[in-house]
Amino acid sequence: MGALREPPPLTVVTGATGWFGRAFVTALLDEAGRYGRAGRIRALVTESGDPALLPSDPRVEVVTGDVRNTGDVGALFTGIPDGTDVVHAAGVVHPHAIGDFVAVNARGTHNVAAAARRAGVRRLVHVSSNSPFGTNPHPGDRFRNDEPYDPYLGYGRSKMLAELRLLDEVSQGLDAVIVRPPWFYGPDQPARQTAFFTLVRTGRFPLVGDGRQRRSMVYVGNLVQGVVLAELTPTPAGRGWWIADAEPYELRTIVAAVKEALADCGLDVSPRQLRLPAAAARLAERADRVLQRAGRYNTQLHVLGELGHTIACDITAARAELGYEPTVSLPEGMRRSIRWCLDQGIEL
Repeated sequence: MGALREPPPLTVVTGATGWFGRAFVTALLDEAGRYGRAGRIRALVTESGDPALLPSDPRVEVVTGDVRNTGDVGALFTGIPDGTDVVHAAGVVHPHAIGDFVAVNARGTHNVAAAARRAGVRRLVHVSSNSPFGTNPHPGDRFRNDEPYDPYLGYGRSKMLAELRLLDEVSQGLDAVIVRPPWFYGPDQPARQTAFFTLVRTGRFPLVGDGRQRRSMVYVGNLVQGVVLAELTPTPAGRGWWIADAEPYELRTIVAAVKEALADCGLDVSPRQLRLPAAAARLAERADRVLQRAGRYNTQLHVLGELGHTIACDITAARAELGYEPTVSLPEGMRRSIRWCLDQGIEL
């Protein structure tokens, strides 16, 4: 790992009002914080997005547009100064229509990467996922940094295509790298994470089988650290890293940590625990596959199908090449997330 580059005069951020995007922009604007910088931020926000979700700061320039629209993406890079960096975090996880996966995640990434290359940006960091690599064959396995693609359903395929199209632009001269976070958690969470807390609190979140399936997770602040390091650490273009908490957790450990955090925050927690046989997850996964082949998507089926699998990764390369070291543990991260909900008046 070499010395970090100086932060850029301008950071372009797509997906700026999303879960990670908000945390990232907030961290960059905090000049007293670990990742604060003096430069400007140009934030791409869709028409349905709310710019008010971003901190009110004169250094933030909001550009309204969609990564699917090449004109909007071209405008995003108009007049950028030399040394501009890009963090591409726009994407869709649970779509309204199956076609959104490819349109937003794959073609949108290609549009951003191609425009960034033409504009001569210094570096682009693409926020990918674990899904291009599928699921682990057994609970003791972890994805290595050189893991072959084996995408999990429509989302995984779209994120794989996004990486491949990004790497096409790298072959044409773009300096771009990839970070691959698994399931992340923390403040500014969307409604689906709030629903997860409510299900755990009321004892209705299902543990599948014996609950020993393992999951890598990443606190959103740890992910901010990983993205900043990927941006500012001189490395060869085209590299990718797993960015996660230090170790994977068993699903039963995750549920227990959330229950403890909820209780620590003064909430009543049911002693009950819904348990489902492993066959239930397998049936849900089969139904999910059938629906997606028919062009339909059901969030509940998809999530239940995934719960039967281990999805765990090895962060050794990120530690060695970037100096990445996650600092927030699962219990503390969950407490921060729950306190954020309560501060916002969100009922759990």
